[in-house]
Amino acid sequence: MEKTEPKIEAEWLTILGPEFEKPYFTELKSFLLEEKKLYRIYPPGNRIFAAFDYTPFSKVKVVVLGQDPYHGDGQAHGLCFSVPDGISLPPSLVNIYKELNTDLGVPVPKSGNLEKWAKQGVLLLNATLTVRANQAGSHQRRGWENFTDEVIRQLSARHSGLVFILWGSYAQAKEALIDTSKHFVLKAVHPSPLSVYRGFFGCRHFSKTNELLVQAGKEPVDWNLV
Repeated sequence: MEKTEPKIEAEWLTILGPEFEKPYFTELKSFLLEEKKLYRIYPPGNRIFAAFDYTPFSKVKVVVLGQDPYHGDGQAHGLCFSVPDGISLPPSLVNIYKELNTDLGVPVPKSGNLEKWAKQGVLLLNATLTVRANQAGSHQRRGWENFTDEVIRQLSARHSGLVFILWGSYAQAKEALIDTSKHFVLKAVHPSPLSVYRGFFGCRHFSKTNELLVQAGKEPVDWNLV
């Protein structure tokens, strides 16, 4: 990341601009510049803020919160749980697709690319926006969480009737940032193979999200990716 202002969608830049001036973000940029000299970092620089680019602030209807980007070669592309076309589906995404199929009867996609959801107002936000190749969680607690917590606060404060989908204990801890008197929160265990049978399968979060959106006077999401 250069010393210029980060390249992020215009609406988000207006809202989040003050964050880029704070000491933690300056430290984060320095850390990332050093990391890039020594390691491969995912996702590519032009995809770090992809979630914001695909889903402008005013268009957000649903927020899906992930933890940090995939750390395998070619997997991360700036949208939580999503992988680019042509990349094998990670286990958590396989399980998300299984639940989607059970819930709504839509066919299971061959591609893991979730851009279609993002373009409909589903903010696919990781709490940490970068990672070192092959080292899960390697960029946690370096400042990204300060930034993404502020994203959640701003969405909570300036919107109403959003659906926040929190899978797993890490995501559920972020509920403290959400005004639940004017937003909806759906919670389940994480879709990873380690926990999926403890309540992710059968959560029906896709149909529930659409019911809540309609209740709030918003357009439902077309979850079908095929």
